[in-house]
Amino acid sequence: MELSQTPFMSVVPLQQKAPVLLTSPHSGRYYPPAFLAASRLDATAIRRSEDSFVDDLFAAAPALGVPLLAANFPRAYCDVNREAWELDPAMFEDALPDFVNAASPRVSAGLGTIARIVGTGEPIYRRKLKFAEAQARIAMCWEPYHGELQRLIATTLQRFGVCLLIDCHSMPTLPSYRGGSRLADIVLGDVHGTSCAAAMTHFVESRLTGLGLRVRRNDPYAGGYITRFYGRPRDGVHVLQIEISRALYMNEAKFTKTEGFVRLNTIFSDLIAELVEHTAALLPSRDQRLAPAAE
Repeated sequence: MELSQTPFMSVVPLQQKAPVLLTSPHSGRYYPPAFLAASRLDATAIRRSEDSFVDDLFAAAPALGVPLLAANFPRAYCDVNREAWELDPAMFEDALPDFVNAASPRVSAGLGTIARIVGTGEPIYRRKLKFAEAQARIAMCWEPYHGELQRLIATTLQRFGVCLLIDCHSMPTLPSYRGGSRLADIVLGDVHGTSCAAAMTHFVESRLTGLGLRVRRNDPYAGGYITRFYGRPRDGVHVLQIEISRALYMNEAKFTKTEGFVRLNTIFSDLIAELVEHTAALLPSRDQRLAPAAE
């Protein structure tokens, strides 16, 4: 099973202006024909795990001096916001190697590295897979994506001494509070304060709430694998996950942009510009943190 295009889009500005990276691991829209043929779902239903148009919402990043990394393959095909080997044995014809993590909560929910279901709960496959199929997808998708992400983080750290990674996602419309208002427009996940400096989480939250958006922290999304694995503030790497309500910018049934997309695109373009201006001050580099205080 092969992809007919590169597994990711990595758009790096000629000059990176700030220690900021943006990633969109779930917005990929290329569904390999062999994958669609193996699925029991139609071409619309298979997209229900997709963070549609999230890469477009943040497309201004490179022009503002910030790298943008986005997957071209869909989450239903290979989920790079999981460990490399979170696999459900019940999905496969053959026995899985001992190194596979078959007991994670994500696997139990059907949403491992190779998902069993789409986000609304429908099973994806007509048949069981072979382990070799999972190996091929991980080699073609997961490994190159994380290799590029690690390269971007290392380059940013080398140049600036610190790195802020904003991991961008979208979420289905959440249940309502009493009275009918949406529970949240935006959910920020910093793994309960462990993956990102509190000052940065507060900065992003205050900018978004100031524009009238309802923002929650860590509920119901505290951060996925990328946030938890790469978020190491003590080593200068801060990761903040952002989940955006799809109701703000798209028709969730038809997978089309609505009029709200333009407003939200402007909001996030302005947020990126503010991050470019303020991140270095909010997240001092290791050399700055270790510098002796002035007498």
